Amino acid sequence: MTGQIKTPYYIIHEDKLRRNLELISHVSEQSGAKIIMAFKANALWKTFGIIRDYCQASTASSLNEMRLSLEFLGNDVHAYCPVYTDTTIGEFVEGCSHIVFNSVAQYEKYRGFVDGYNSSNAAEKRVSCGLRVNPECSVIETDIYNPCKPGSRFGVTRDVLGDVLPEGLEGLHFHCLCESTSYDLEKVLAAFEERFGEFLPRLKWVNMGGGHLMTREGYDTDHLIDLLRRFRAKYPNLEVILEPGSAFTWRTGELIATVLDVVENQGVKTAIIDASFACHMPDCLEMPYKPAITEALAEPVHGKPTYRIGGNSCLSGDFIGDWSFDKPLAPGDVLTFEDMNHYTTVKTNMFNGIDHPSMVLLRSDGTVETLREFGYEDYRNRMD
Repeated sequence: MTGQIKTPYYIIHEDKLRRNLELISHVSEQSGAKIIMAFKANALWKTFGIIRDYCQASTASSLNEMRLSLEFLGNDVHAYCPVYTDTTIGEFVEGCSHIVFNSVAQYEKYRGFVDGYNSSNAAEKRVSCGLRVNPECSVIETDIYNPCKPGSRFGVTRDVLGDVLPEGLEGLHFHCLCESTSYDLEKVLAAFEERFGEFLPRLKWVNMGGGHLMTREGYDTDHLIDLLRRFRAKYPNLEVILEPGSAFTWRTGELIATVLDVVENQGVKTAIIDASFACHMPDCLEMPYKPAITEALAEPVHGKPTYRIGGNSCLSGDFIGDWSFDKPLAPGDVLTFEDMNHYTTVKTNMFNGIDHPSMVLLRSDGTVETLREFGYEDYRNRMD
């Protein structure tokens, strides 16, 4: 049935999404930790009706993410921004249950907004403030995704914080992981306790950030559950919060594209598709990494038809390769780029006026629902 849909399109599988959500719910129930969804990895709100069956809380790093959660997911929103402004802090306070500040200076600047809101008779809820700290423990090799690399702008180090926690703070937040294991968390958690452990008995919560890729095959969820249980037993006063992003939508969708032409230059064959790495799979160029293609062999094989895959934008670097195939590629061949439902649609762009892929949902009962199609008006209206 999906063969009738015009490429390119992203397809999301409801059954795979529910499988991830069930695993995340299991970890939360068994560990006692609260697990909330980070919108920065995926904000396809037309699938939130599925997600709401398992999770109604989110983390937001912008007003738009907060607004989206309040409208379509739930009213328990935890905010963290590198900086807040005089024009945004008021709406954050009104919309969020938790606000994490990146520096002591930002907390001191806006603490009055929070105190005033909490003390007002009109307040229907109470906002809890936290501070992002930097445990200075790096487990990520790729600098662009490493919040603990030397000189990072994220979080307060212990030497900057000193020995006194600012009055009124109720929680600490750290985020040091990226598609990481429970053993990476264990290493980071030890560094966090070593540097900030003396403050924990007087707090109400600890947010361990994102990057917990618990839905990846081979992830040791039993170890994660045990690690979180032991931490909670050690600090029974603390609510433990995790806010993964990729874990919610890991391997739940693909980008389907069609080969339009095959060109050759100095022995290098490039299959040009109707999609773009720069526009539709930007992490492939930023990381960089080579995505899996279902129709291709896992690695290039000498003697097999081998190609670069080129995007349809005018960016010279809009290509990745090489891939080998069992038979030569030709115009009209369809390629399936795997695992394209996280950090894709939230980062796409319309550079060069390239059309955005459609959004398609494959329901558990086999029916196909087109969630969104894009056209010229979407390109034009971005500058309206």
